[in-house]
Amino acid sequence: MSAGAGPAGAAAAAGPTSAELDARDPLAAYRSRFVGADDPAVVAYLDGNSLGRPVATVPARLAGFVEGAWGDRLIRSWGESWMDEPTRVGDRLGRVVLGAGPGQVVVGDSTSVLLYKLLRAAAAARPGRREVVVDRDNFPTDRYLVEGVAAECGLTVRWIEADPDGGVTVEDLAPALGPDTAFVLLSHVAFRSAHVADGAALTALVHDAGALVIWDLSHSAGSVEVALDAWGADLAVGCTYKYLNGGPGSPAFAYVRADLLPDLQQPLWGWMGHADPFAMGPGYEPAPGIRRLLTGTPPVLAMQPLQAMLDLLEEAGLPAVRAKGMALTEHAVALADERLAAYGVRLASPRDPAARGAHVMLEHPAFREVTALLWERGVVPDFRPPAGLRVGLSPLSTSFAEVERGVDAIAAALADVSSS
Repeated sequence: MSAGAGPAGAAAAAGPTSAELDARDPLAAYRSRFVGADDPAVVAYLDGNSLGRPVATVPARLAGFVEGAWGDRLIRSWGESWMDEPTRVGDRLGRVVLGAGPGQVVVGDSTSVLLYKLLRAAAAARPGRREVVVDRDNFPTDRYLVEGVAAECGLTVRWIEADPDGGVTVEDLAPALGPDTAFVLLSHVAFRSAHVADGAALTALVHDAGALVIWDLSHSAGSVEVALDAWGADLAVGCTYKYLNGGPGSPAFAYVRADLLPDLQQPLWGWMGHADPFAMGPGYEPAPGIRRLLTGTPPVLAMQPLQAMLDLLEEAGLPAVRAKGMALTEHAVALADERLAAYGVRLASPRDPAARGAHVMLEHPAFREVTALLWERGVVPDFRPPAGLRVGLSPLSTSFAEVERGVDAIAAALADVSSS
């Protein structure tokens, strides 16, 4: 069966067509500002939540960096600008994306390394408390790191059992908290279901128990509005290669609420986190602010693509980006209902677009095989075991027509797999 026959070719449900949605999209012009957005070899890129497209200005930006700050100024650039790059970019990221005031965000290291630092710091900040809390469906690295830190520090892990098609709620979290809770690790947007957690309510609940909360913002930063200061969040971490389009291996970010910084004890002491790095003295004295989270030389070159995406996000505004993301996922769900349900595909994400991030999880027993076939055909979602196909829709670079092409290709691949 081809994409134009059977369920895949079903007439669109009542409502605007993809072409109409693109015509009225106030952010439609941003699509042309990404490399490869109209590459005919890529029928539909549905994996922007795993690796965002490069911003079109990045090649020139990197060339200018190589020829200028690096090639011309050489090591002098450390004193002229590079030493402050992790905090300067961090402050801008905090203002544009995270709802965080200055002096609380730093860029550097991988997400895993920064998360480890924050977990150990949170454990040290609550001495005598012996339990840590995380949900069983959190991203594997998050769970593994919590288990590792618990083993290192002699702590007990308490597991939250949440709806896998949803995410952690106040009702899920409350029974896991108590006077022995040191910290709780939560994802703002669930990596499978895209459920958006209630940052303010969950943070308040953790604080009522006297514990600290660490937010993983990897699947929300750049696509869903975040308000760390308004939530009263303690600590947060996230990557920059998804909706922040920083490129493969781009550095992560960490947030520490200002009043926690003076007493924060992160475990990896290095010269870049020292109060006076060039003193090179006999003992370690942590920097007084967010720089104390640094350890080694910051990845200055790798921060350049991120800054290009921050330009676009600041220009477009996060409220508009979030509105586009909700509209894209609503369109994807409607198309899946029309064209995929007859094949037995089910939605494994919240139906309310306001309760979803910028991706949609669909499930079918054949999706591992289907995903491999789609990649061969120029349609790129990702597969998440045991049966999930994740449709990631980066708001500024994805069109409504691209979503429709992708859903039709999924239907065609399902038809081919079922008939083989």
